[in-house]
Amino acid sequence: MHSATATVSPARLAQAGKYLTFFLANEEYGVEILKVHEIIGILPITRVPRTPAFVRGVINLRGKVIPIIDLRDRFGMSREGAEEQVIIVVQVHGIQLGVVVDKVSEVLSIADGDIEPTPSFGVDVSTEYLLGLAKGEGRVRLLLDIDRVLTASEIDSVHAAAAAEG
Repeated sequence: MHSATATVSPARLAQAGKYLTFFLANEEYGVEILKVHEIIGILPITRVPRTPAFVRGVINLRGKVIPIIDLRDRFGMSREGAEEQVIIVVQVHGIQLGVVVDKVSEVLSIADGDIEPTPSFGVDVSTEYLLGLAKGEGRVRLLLDIDRVLTASEIDSVHAAAAAEG
């Protein structure tokens, strides 16, 4: 019997620290506060042709063109109930990127003892974009590795779209 072993790059694990928490539908997520540049309201978004569906387009933020992605679309979630939304501007692989979320919750200090590694859901489920799970106050928050939410080719595509509009 032949068994194939895949080379898996070591995932970063969530570390204790401050996280900006936000909601997508009824699920609460967190992103490392050091990755967050600012939080802004929804601005007019210019759609860029031939970009993935989760790329909403670009905005002009104080003279700088910023690509915008929708996390609901990226994660395959329904758009139902997404009336009030905000943009979290984050730093991803050296570029500023706007991430559309439903609402920002709070900045939370999470201790090492409150972080669990991401469980395996089987080979068909990719969780490489999760740093871990934060437990506390009777609920679980999904801690995102914002650098892994998009693949390298998707980052290139988003960056190219922003450059074309800039």
